[in-house]
Amino acid sequence: MKNETQIRKHARSIFQAALKAADPVEAVLRHLKVNGESLRAGKTRYRLNSFRNVYVIGAGKAGASMAKAVERVLGARITAGLINVKYGHTLRLRRIELNECGHPVPDERGVRGARRIAEIACQAGERDLVVCLISGGASALMPLPADPVTLAEKQAATRLLLACGANIHEINCIRKHISAIKGGQLARLAAPATVISLMLSDVIGDDLDVIGSGPTNPDTSTFATAKSILDKYGIYGQAPEHVRERIERGLRGQIPETPKPGDPAFHRTQNLVVGSNIQAAQAAAKRARELGYRTLLLSTFVEGETREIARMHAAVAKEVAATGLPLKPPACLITGGETTVTLRGKGLGGRNQEFALAAGMDIAGLKNVVVLSGGTDGTDGPTDAAGGVVDGETVRRAQAQGINPRQFLDANDSYHFLEKTDGLLVTGPTNTNVMDIRLVLVGLQ
Repeated sequence: MKNETQIRKHARSIFQAALKAADPVEAVLRHLKVNGESLRAGKTRYRLNSFRNVYVIGAGKAGASMAKAVERVLGARITAGLINVKYGHTLRLRRIELNECGHPVPDERGVRGARRIAEIACQAGERDLVVCLISGGASALMPLPADPVTLAEKQAATRLLLACGANIHEINCIRKHISAIKGGQLARLAAPATVISLMLSDVIGDDLDVIGSGPTNPDTSTFATAKSILDKYGIYGQAPEHVRERIERGLRGQIPETPKPGDPAFHRTQNLVVGSNIQAAQAAAKRARELGYRTLLLSTFVEGETREIARMHAAVAKEVAATGLPLKPPACLITGGETTVTLRGKGLGGRNQEFALAAGMDIAGLKNVVVLSGGTDGTDGPTDAAGGVVDGETVRRAQAQGINPRQFLDANDSYHFLEKTDGLLVTGPTNTNVMDIRLVLVGLQ
């Protein structure tokens, strides 16, 4: 491993291998197959001639690719379908309609699409099949505010939760309790139809009730859980009026809880995870070994404050460079999962870019060390970058331009820092989403 330039190329190659493994089309085709009139979803078989109609609904950044795969499997058997996707995350389809809408903050187009999805679910009868496609971003992309919450209040609540540092489990708990479609309520609308829900997981542990806020899965959280989360971050008083009103009415038992395990709504529902972060991380490890690195996949359960997680990764890089532990160079250490950012400034960036900036500061001066952090969806925060790549020379390059990395970090302005130091990781929309991949590469010292 001669220099940082070569190692940076290797880091990008390893990340691309992770993206390829997370391809939604291949993920669906591995789990959904037709043989004559027999449909197999995972290990469960269905007789297609027993269904009068086949509807395809859902939401997520990978929705277009997943829908493409379902069209390939079911073809002319599909009666109708609608998937809400993020703006720009589209493909040409034959039978399933795509509705572009807002993410991470929901918009009116998302509400209109979610209302139509709910209508399709409601019209499905006992002899109908509903295929539901859920992937990362579905929580924001399938907004159907429950009375009396308005879209504007749901938008405000989303921004508040994103800014306070709440994790995806906590954010989705709130979303479920101010929604008419999440937390198992879509399955309730579709009953008594047969429902097959295919999910591309973007949450740690692949918890079914958290992926896309679990629209077809029993919900174990309650209105009390939602209230405790808002209290935990000290933002209950800042939550919109009708969000608080709905939670309080739920606490008093005036609003039914989301459907729980054992509810009849789930008697004919199958939930199946078709792809997740571990597959992407394992593919990255395979590619790293092919490139000659001693490789260790540390964990796909990494979460927490981005800056602190970045410091931990930088500390591991220092250890490898100094002592050859836990691996001797050339070494590649891989983690997956999803961190959170507590916003303090008004800059531009995302959790992966902030991770790269913070790690770059901690590895400053190290020779032949590269750190990459990227979102598998290709869009990190409200930017056109998937994440960032830094090395031991990044801070020096910044200082040569009169740039102070600390100021950019304090302002949550990682995008502009990385842009000025050739550190942006840009892939364009990938039409998938299985959380993040982080790489620490240490070449020969």
